[in-house]
Amino acid sequence: MPCAMELPSTPDELTAQQADSAALKDLLKDPSRWHAIPLLNYTPLHKLKDQTLVRFRGMIQNVMDPEMYLERFEVKSPDGSKRVQEGKYRDCLKMATGEMIDYNADGNVYGERITLFVVSVPGLNDWSKEHEKQCCPQIDLVSLGPSPSSAKKRAIVGEQEAMEVDGASETTFKRPCLKDIQKDSEPLGASHSSVLSSEYLINSPLPNRPSMACMVKVYEEFDTYQLNSLVDFVGFLSVDASLDASTLDIDDCENLSELQATHPSPLLIPRLHAFGVQVLPHANPLLDKSLRQPTEICEETTYPTQLAVHKDLRMLLKLCLFDDDLAAEYLLSHLISTVYSRFKMQSIGKFALNLCNLPKECEAYATKLYKILELLLPASHYLPMTLVTLNTAAFAPKMDYETNKLVSGVLQLAPHTHLVLDETCMQQGKLEANGVHAIQYLAHLINNQELKCDFQFYQKDFHANIPVLVLSEGRSMLPSDFVLPINADAKAVELLDESLKAALHIMQPSRLQQFRKYLTTARTSSFSVSEEHTEMIQQDFVDMRKANAKINGDDLHGLLVLSRLLGIARGKDTLDKETWQLAREFEAKRRQRIQSLPKSSAQLRN
Repeated sequence: MPCAMELPSTPDELTAQQADSAALKDLLKDPSRWHAIPLLNYTPLHKLKDQTLVRFRGMIQNVMDPEMYLERFEVKSPDGSKRVQEGKYRDCLKMATGEMIDYNADGNVYGERITLFVVSVPGLNDWSKEHEKQCCPQIDLVSLGPSPSSAKKRAIVGEQEAMEVDGASETTFKRPCLKDIQKDSEPLGASHSSVLSSEYLINSPLPNRPSMACMVKVYEEFDTYQLNSLVDFVGFLSVDASLDASTLDIDDCENLSELQATHPSPLLIPRLHAFGVQVLPHANPLLDKSLRQPTEICEETTYPTQLAVHKDLRMLLKLCLFDDDLAAEYLLSHLISTVYSRFKMQSIGKFALNLCNLPKECEAYATKLYKILELLLPASHYLPMTLVTLNTAAFAPKMDYETNKLVSGVLQLAPHTHLVLDETCMQQGKLEANGVHAIQYLAHLINNQELKCDFQFYQKDFHANIPVLVLSEGRSMLPSDFVLPINADAKAVELLDESLKAALHIMQPSRLQQFRKYLTTARTSSFSVSEEHTEMIQQDFVDMRKANAKINGDDLHGLLVLSRLLGIARGKDTLDKETWQLAREFEAKRRQRIQSLPKSSAQLRN
């Protein structure tokens, strides 16, 4: 039964509605209401009004220190009367002219909130952005200006306070501003006197694909927010100019760099006070009910069966892989793979794939293949493994204690962002210290599906779920779960450009949408193994060990993962004998190809 409530339009309305928190949560579960809230990712910040109800979708890049705030406080009027004012979901406390906060009042209530530094999904591909933008409701773009009411705003920043009356600073007492110190004072040292760049403040994991950033303040269930997870927040926008560090009145601030980093311009990095959140299971907007048009929902029944889409998609990948059907099967399995369980130190379900033996005569093949994958996947990133990239790029997030900021790295990606590593562009040379660490970070991610964060005095691992595809001429120097040498047909090599054109022709808009939905649906599908088939697998493993003593538990685990993905790709939800035998057949063919492959293609020397 639909809820009679409406979404709150101001923090005061929200505070009043929270007496019926269950009804408010039910209201936020309604996809149509959620979708009706404007998406901040695609709305110009300078045209938004302070305290507008908005959403922001992105990845949690950092969890900042908790802060104390006045949740409820007493206000004194000039005539001596008092009233209680709510301070929740605000950065600036609003009072009428002449009113003052009674800091000693017994009725004052202090609360705690934490700030999440959230960036729009790193590596989100153009078609995903375009779909989100098209589904984003338009908002009345009201130019940001002074508050319409004659109110006093007090922004509390730790122990510092900045006061404004009707948008103008008070003149009775004024302490020096950060911007004045930076302009007029003697240098305070390189770290203190410099102005932090917008690139550093926004902190995009992929510098060549910049993200939008938002500082989201949350008020409950702090432990549920995980680094690198995908989230969609609903809350009130906070873009008051007094939040900018350059406007703050300060006394003896020991670290101006940290002040800049924690209080950037709200027109560069807005604040959002969240009261609703959805953890997103994937980044595919086509399957997100809050982003789908009514016509899309009605057309679902017209789509072909999953098996038919699988057949067409496998044919498409075969065209892109020199007519190699086995490679198409493994690449498709890789595209729908996910870590679905963790046991002790194992990440179960990962499917890091090394496609090697790529023909040298096919110039820039890796980038051509990636362009096809980019059209299919909602989020992905191509990373050329050149010496310059390895020796200079920041791969792992690193804590900057000067600014108290976790500086991102290229491996800090959202779950299911496909990372394509191109070793075909590698040349002979020397790895420097940063390059050695880069290889170590990559190997750790592939082996454990964990992102290593450098806190300088120690390192900490965070769970990741990033499918890694390595393209190389010989066997990659990086570890992988499956190494598959391409068996390139000579004629297919000559006709590669024509094959890629044919692949693009196959991907007409309607069919392309089917492929995109299929890949995400398959990845999130459940799959089980019956007790009967478990016994069959155990017996087969015993027979395999008798035939080849080198077969071990890792080989069995690989077979189980492959058979699961082959079954899901064909629309099955349980393992059957046919799928298990197919996996065994594919693995036997793959091992035959590996026998003639050199051990390593690494051309680097330490």
